[in-house]
Amino acid sequence: MENTQLTYILPPPATDGSVSVEKALMNRRSRRHFKSSAITKAQLSQILWAAYGIADPASDFGRLRTAPSAGASYPLEIYVVAGNVSEIEPGVYHYVSAEHKITRTIAKDVRRELCQAALGQKMVEDAPATVIYCAVFERITNRYGSRGLERYVCMDVGHSGQNVYLQAEALGLATCAIGAFLDKKVSRVLQLSRVEEPLYLMPVGYV
Repeated sequence: MENTQLTYILPPPATDGSVSVEKALMNRRSRRHFKSSAITKAQLSQILWAAYGIADPASDFGRLRTAPSAGASYPLEIYVVAGNVSEIEPGVYHYVSAEHKITRTIAKDVRRELCQAALGQKMVEDAPATVIYCAVFERITNRYGSRGLERYVCMDVGHSGQNVYLQAEALGLATCAIGAFLDKKVSRVLQLSRVEEPLYLMPVGYV
């Protein structure tokens, strides 16, 4: 993986917003058309925290997150393709939950290439940023075997993905969970390691 030596410590997440959970649930939709307008660093921070951020650093595990995970195994890895995010250089970034930061892995805007890997779904190219979920299956199969592979990882990404939907709605943004893409092409575009399997693409932006 390319080492581009660029890390952003993200703004602390807000934990008391102005939109109720009930209102976000009522208004939540999959939106597929995005404006070219930039999202802010603070908005990206909030989205990533909602997806997989640390919710209780003082817990027994010291790492309990905003989304549940079977046995607190946390098999997911979160990446962001940032193309138009204020105060953040374009590129591919890895989200580090424990430090609430992103580290650049590719110093290039790859939205067009990711769009092609996603079967030409234009929203991936148009959105200012896309959150990518990957799984490291051995983190959960080591404990739960085939049940972890076939069931628990899918549950985990579903929990986390819904958090992104609701947080985007609360921020006045939108998203759409995408499962239709060519796995190997997405892996090549993102330069994923051999143990990381892409599961979900979630473009985020204004509609």
